[in-house]
Amino acid sequence: MSLFDDDEEALDSNGKLIVPDEVQDAIRTLITWSGDDPTREGLVDTPSRVARAWREYCQGYGEDPSHHLSRTFEEVGGYDEIVLLKKIPFQSHCEHHMAPIIGHAHIAYLPHQRVVGISKLARVLQGYARRLQIQERLTAEIADCIWTHLEPVGVAVVIEASHACMTARGVRTPGVSMTTSRMMGVFREDERSRKEVLSLMGFE
Repeated sequence: MSLFDDDEEALDSNGKLIVPDEVQDAIRTLITWSGDDPTREGLVDTPSRVARAWREYCQGYGEDPSHHLSRTFEEVGGYDEIVLLKKIPFQSHCEHHMAPIIGHAHIAYLPHQRVVGISKLARVLQGYARRLQIQERLTAEIADCIWTHLEPVGVAVVIEASHACMTARGVRTPGVSMTTSRMMGVFREDERSRKEVLSLMGFE
């Protein structure tokens, strides 16, 4: 069962998504297994709230992020240098513990005759982040999407994030962040270009 199966979602009289009973029952089971009582006052409406929250967290399953790169512009006045969007905030959830991943991304590309509106780079990030993820795959998916659909000379994506599955449970080491990167085209093949883009991102 998927919340994205139907073209139109059923809404209640207040305009809120109607959550199927089996979804709410699953959340009640988890609450009970965790040691609390899902029928007490503070938890009665929690199953529907949690379900709606997860519907929002996972909006990325209902879209194709590459769609945001379909409209490009060729009138760039001869501009042929790096385009960089820095420190784009995002939130995702790890697929192993469904715990939050919170961080920011730096996305850069070296255009070849055409560019895209800068907000579209952030939308590509959000489209992939709003799914169950691992940071390594998220980094690769963003870079591959831009490489395939914009056909630039180079793509560079660097993500820095903290993982609640590590900071709030398990080894419990708050303050630790993880960095992943993917370099394609000239940023992978040419050391000088790679150093330039990393410097613009603030890493050198």
